[in-house]
Amino acid sequence: MNGLAFQCSGEHLEALPAGALHWPSRRLLAVADLHLEKGSSYAVSALKLLPRHDTRQTLAMLGKLIETLQPEIVVCLGDSFHDRQAIARLPQVERAEIERLTGLARFIWIAGNHDPIPPPVGWGHVAEEIADAPLVFRHEAQFGPADGEVSGHFHPVAALTVRGRGLRRRCFLTDGRRVILPAFGAYAGGLNALDPAIAQLFPDDYDALVVGKEAVRRLSWRQLRPDATLASLA
Repeated sequence: MNGLAFQCSGEHLEALPAGALHWPSRRLLAVADLHLEKGSSYAVSALKLLPRHDTRQTLAMLGKLIETLQPEIVVCLGDSFHDRQAIARLPQVERAEIERLTGLARFIWIAGNHDPIPPPVGWGHVAEEIADAPLVFRHEAQFGPADGEVSGHFHPVAALTVRGRGLRRRCFLTDGRRVILPAFGAYAGGLNALDPAIAQLFPDDYDALVVGKEAVRRLSWRQLRPDATLASLA
């Protein structure tokens, strides 16, 4: 899987190129912000014309990880479904795939701000947060000290300049005490890792574990760049 090993609150974790977090000693896989059926939500509202295949693509990536790593527990860190009607819009094929995957591991669905209703009975356990010492899994990071906190919500991305070309890549963020996961969903957007909403959660140094196609690279926040603005391009 070419994951990058790192530590959070003394635990050995792996940041995977797919954007998932692996905790080998607990046989636990965590993913954040699946936003299933985001494409169909735009089709219903006619705000944007997007192919309605994001759920299938997201579940395919998740299924590959589960089949390869064979975790006992899969933690979905909130915003797993894009809106209140997302589950009702699931095509039968995608619904059947979720039922297959939830039969391969014990799923825990953390409640997020896009998750107003729980998934159907039989798909797993629903919780506001869960603790497996020394780590605690929740949707959104809490301001202040939070040793062992694992969260999502912010969809962090790293803006880089490589050979004179600007790039944006999904990333994990960690200072060794907490870790914020990138969005796993195929259509999920991203917030710059230097944005004050994120940076305020890391009062000291923090690193971006930048997701590539086949590997994850660790960079200091000092190597990142803010997003270009119209003023800077003028």
